[in-house]
Amino acid sequence: MFAFFGGHVLEEGPLCVYSGSVIEVLARAGVGEQAVRSTLTRMVNRGLLRRQREGRRMYFGLTPQATEILWNGKKRLWDTGAVNDDWDGTWTLLGFSLPESWQRQRHDLRSRLTWSGFGPLYSGLWIAPGDLDVSALVSELGLAAHVKIFHATADDATDIGLMIRDTWDLDGVGARYTDFDRRWTDRLGSDSGDPLGTRLRLTSEWLRIIRTDPRLPARHLPAAWPARSAHDTFRRVAKRTEAPARRMTARLMETTPLRPS
Repeated sequence: MFAFFGGHVLEEGPLCVYSGSVIEVLARAGVGEQAVRSTLTRMVNRGLLRRQREGRRMYFGLTPQATEILWNGKKRLWDTGAVNDDWDGTWTLLGFSLPESWQRQRHDLRSRLTWSGFGPLYSGLWIAPGDLDVSALVSELGLAAHVKIFHATADDATDIGLMIRDTWDLDGVGARYTDFDRRWTDRLGSDSGDPLGTRLRLTSEWLRIIRTDPRLPARHLPAAWPARSAHDTFRRVAKRTEAPARRMTARLMETTPLRPS
């Protein structure tokens, strides 16, 4: 659903998409109608989409929260490479202590930190490469009083390579890149069939991978880190499917202007 709204709705202005159009488009990626409907409802409940009725038809539009998330995701998809070759040696550390009963807040914070490239150095202390500004993220979640943020460099006595291996699942991230590269390289040699369905699957799979990849400094990663080859494959398939997928979406999507809330 994020791949669809981010790729085909975000830049079209404030508009809503007819639920039947969403169902028809996602069916091309192998997603069933019931799954689409339940996901739309769940996203409304989480403040990511808003409903708008036009006669007997229901339309769905992006909320400001979802719009911000999708713009960030778009930047990560298309502007930021999967390999961090220009790390400057800095780290951002975030410590937090939340009440035991705040399970949802803890889950939301960890999810957003993971997307931002953080890993758990210790249970309540997370770390990410680079000088990151996460103050807006913390404020948005209403957790400013429970979080402390630091920017630092590692002491010479710190084995950064070992710290990275202890904090992040490098084997798991690398395996996901390798699997993605193998499967989509095989598809490059054959007709993609439905370019819209192919592009939605491609984008959603790539998002799932980079969501778990903190873009660690390349100098501290294993030799022949598979993210570079996988990223090139993603770009090649994306370029091949972009124009035909957009033409197909334009024919399938029924939209209406999003009314002010």
